[in-house]
Amino acid sequence: MTGLPPRIRQYQRDVVRLVLHLPFDHHDLADRVSRAFEVYLRAVGTGREIFSEYSLGYEPNPLREDSWERIRAALAPPRGERFLDDEQDEEYVERRVKAQCQRTVELSSGDASVSGHGFFYWARLPWRTPVQDEVSLVSFSWPTEYLDEHGPQRMRELALELASLLPFSSGHAGLAFYSPNLSGASLEGIHEEAFRYPGLEVTHGSRFLGPRVDGVHWLNFLGPPVLGELGAAAGLRVRLHSPGITVQEMERERVLVSLGLWPEAGDLSRGDNLPAYRELARVLEPWLSECPRQHSFHGSTSEETRRWWRRFLD
Repeated sequence: MTGLPPRIRQYQRDVVRLVLHLPFDHHDLADRVSRAFEVYLRAVGTGREIFSEYSLGYEPNPLREDSWERIRAALAPPRGERFLDDEQDEEYVERRVKAQCQRTVELSSGDASVSGHGFFYWARLPWRTPVQDEVSLVSFSWPTEYLDEHGPQRMRELALELASLLPFSSGHAGLAFYSPNLSGASLEGIHEEAFRYPGLEVTHGSRFLGPRVDGVHWLNFLGPPVLGELGAAAGLRVRLHSPGITVQEMERERVLVSLGLWPEAGDLSRGDNLPAYRELARVLEPWLSECPRQHSFHGSTSEETRRWWRRFLD
């Protein structure tokens, strides 16, 4: 089982979240993201008890039957010039630069306690020379009740199916706090729980990850260039020894590293510091993203943010 204490379930929605970092523009991702979106919808459904609102980069809108056409159109391949550098419509370029992305699609439930399902896609600005380290980002969420009902094997298979459709450089899936703020991380209201349960993710991926890896999780998807520097799947197997760790090879020189059958929250008050997670963190340390300087989560100091960021290393 997930081992999530009842207090967290009552305090704030907990989910299983899959996040994938994609070092490509929407032009290259549109068809693949659209296919992954349909796979996700077939798995979770489209009823109002699942999703109740959507956003295409502006204020959330109530989800109605005719909304699906607009959502799918936003995920469709772009028209016009591939790069903003070649675009003649200066007003369009200004709008995209102000929005900081080419496309964004969010699908969620308006009340976090109702659903826990969610889809989020952020396509980076398509310049001929991309902004340094900027990547596109896609995520899929399920309530932990979905995991309890269908079991970890089905959860793992679904995450693997979705990841296999997309050209990720890295990604992860595991337990996470529901985040109403997709643009940043927050410890406000969950400070105690975040520091007690290291297996619960707080961030929602990073749009400026570059070739680095965004932490350690239940399921860890690794691709080039980091995987090559680690010695591919064989190199990882030599370095990882904790019981329950598996390294599964995927197509296009990618792997999935699973840390046990079930995702775990851990509990530092009981001495459960997730040793398998710590072992993988030590292996990945040279490639893990660093805590940004002068950065702090909402509701915490810079030092507390740094301590949380390095919770599997210190």
